[in-house]
Amino acid sequence: MTVNMTKGQAISLEKNDGGSLSAVRMGLGWKAAPRRGLFGSRTREIDLDASAVLFADKQPVDVVFFRHLVSDDGSVRHTGDNLVGGAGQGGDDEAILVDLARVPVHIDQIVFTVNSFTGQTFQEVQNAFCRLVDETNGQELARYTLDGGGEYTAQIMAKVHRSGAGWTLTALGVPAKGRTFQDLVPTILPVL
Repeated sequence: MTVNMTKGQAISLEKNDGGSLSAVRMGLGWKAAPRRGLFGSRTREIDLDASAVLFADKQPVDVVFFRHLVSDDGSVRHTGDNLVGGAGQGGDDEAILVDLARVPVHIDQIVFTVNSFTGQTFQEVQNAFCRLVDETNGQELARYTLDGGGEYTAQIMAKVHRSGAGWTLTALGVPAKGRTFQDLVPTILPVL
């Protein structure tokens, strides 16, 4: 059963049978919003980028994004860059796979971000979402709708963080400005 998350909501990533999830996928989907012009509606391609920043004791130690597709330890993997979006119908345009069992013990948080590499604001995006999927069976666990209409170019979407022996997902939904994950680090630090 999918949980539709709201900003700041946290859910445990333990399975109903008491076991822990071993592998998850954070998916990102979007479409360009139609723009009204002199000759009717049209859309402009928008390049949103998903990134995962790995933290150890509030210090960024690795990142996975379109130019570095696999974390140094191999536990986090980006499936590749989508330059135009378009799935926005429920399918993922970009995805980041996390093998939670392989994440080194010193990594205590993984923060997922989305940014508009081409600089458009979220006013020009519709049907944007991130979702967490149990990669072992394909079941969607949680979905967070990225609110459009803002004058910002990025959003700190969600984080998974260690909670005892397991992991917890927290929807963040913090708007930010920036075209790359490096631009977002000052906005990420207060939510760790």
